[in-house]
Amino acid sequence: MNRALKRISVAVLVMFLLLLVNVNYLQGFETASLANRPENIRAISEANQYQRGDIITADGVKIATTKPSNDIYKYQRVYTDGPVYAPVTGYDTIYSTTGVEHAEDSLLSGNGSQLAFRNFIDMITNKPQKGATVQVTINSKAQLAAYQGLASILKGTGRVGGVVALNPATGAILAMASYPSYDPNALATHDGPALNSADQALLTQSPSPLLNNATQTTFPPGSTFKIVTSSAWFTQDPARTTSTMVYSPQVLTLPQTTHLLHNDSNEVCGPAGVNGYTTVLYAFAQSCDTTFGNLGMKIGGGPLNQMAELYGMNNPNLNIPGVTVAPSQYVLPPSLPTTAYSAIGQFSDTATPLQEAMFSAVIADGGTLMKPYLIQQVTASDTSVVSSTTPSVLSRPVTPAVANDVKQMMIAVVQQPEGTGFGYNASKENGLVIAGKTGTAQNLINGNSPNPDAVFTAFAPADNPKIAVGVMIQGAGYGASAAAPIAVAVINAYLATLGIR
Repeated sequence: MNRALKRISVAVLVMFLLLLVNVNYLQGFETASLANRPENIRAISEANQYQRGDIITADGVKIATTKPSNDIYKYQRVYTDGPVYAPVTGYDTIYSTTGVEHAEDSLLSGNGSQLAFRNFIDMITNKPQKGATVQVTINSKAQLAAYQGLASILKGTGRVGGVVALNPATGAILAMASYPSYDPNALATHDGPALNSADQALLTQSPSPLLNNATQTTFPPGSTFKIVTSSAWFTQDPARTTSTMVYSPQVLTLPQTTHLLHNDSNEVCGPAGVNGYTTVLYAFAQSCDTTFGNLGMKIGGGPLNQMAELYGMNNPNLNIPGVTVAPSQYVLPPSLPTTAYSAIGQFSDTATPLQEAMFSAVIADGGTLMKPYLIQQVTASDTSVVSSTTPSVLSRPVTPAVANDVKQMMIAVVQQPEGTGFGYNASKENGLVIAGKTGTAQNLINGNSPNPDAVFTAFAPADNPKIAVGVMIQGAGYGASAAAPIAVAVINAYLATLGIR
């Protein structure tokens, strides 16, 4: 009996020692991990005891703020025009955060180390602690125009699309709209069962409204990739100009295969006639696939790949705080025929609306690609600046001379009668000249639509660019008719805020 009791005593002692070691380990080494667990109700409650900072646009519109709550959390998050700005703000729930809410969570909540002194002053002066205000680069008028344009085409279709607008001189994101979208207010509830229900409803929707189609969904770029192809072609020989004559057949015979490359609707390219030559400017304006397929084979897959990467493609490290970015891809073509197709954006090339805006931004800024950014500035409750973003160069794809040549061809797309974007010639409106490139991309994964994807990239004013825009819409047909009007609306909305329209 004594032996049995002794064994039991030893076992209890061992378990007690193990429990003691575990408790000390958790307190000494796992404190932060335990505090940050989503199910830690004390941490959640503490985080909501202070007024979370606002998120505001560059033109001063509050798109995320807080209101008093009559439950244990004291404050509740509120989103203005939630679906319009959801790709920007993300959401702040009792369990998790996304978007700018996540990227600047420590400052918005008021707990960041940068705010320690400010919080100390508030404590000794008996002022309530308040989170910092985050100002994003978004222009509210451009953002609304982008979202409304997408909704007008995509509502009820089961298809997706996105729009991004950039300031080409700085890289600031002026608009970032996605469709379908969601209302973050439904996720800001403090009611756990209601939150779970709203979350499950969003997770089961297809296509997913939680995906930011402006930066996470990739589409074939189609003929907008001719901006990259042209850049490589001009770069290879500085003597080339927009007036250089190039081979522009009605049908291009591809080597090593029986496949033939045709222009859209089998049209003749340029005024020179069947199997003739025309200027590269005319071929670009008319978006002749045979011309640029042939140029692509002469340029070669290697130089095309190099130029595509300078434009921002194949970059898995394009880090934009507050934004999740899927890299656009240029796949090195394995043969001459596939090189021809890649040169017109129809092999395995993929791009996001962000990448499309970057295509135009390079040309608009004279050959320099500025790194895109969304968070402009963070200010403490006393309006002192905590942090701000300084624009930086991402790459220099082309020389100013090459950029000017491509710019003249993009102007021709919109301004000349043979241009594929001539129907959206904005020069009729107060003399504004828009430079752009249409894209109509065949896509075998268009969901429930047999139509090609509609793509358009542009910048304006052409002589003094202030905005570059990329629009991509799944299964919407021709870029000129579906995507271009949205880009023009975004451009007009933004320029109006500058007093240019």
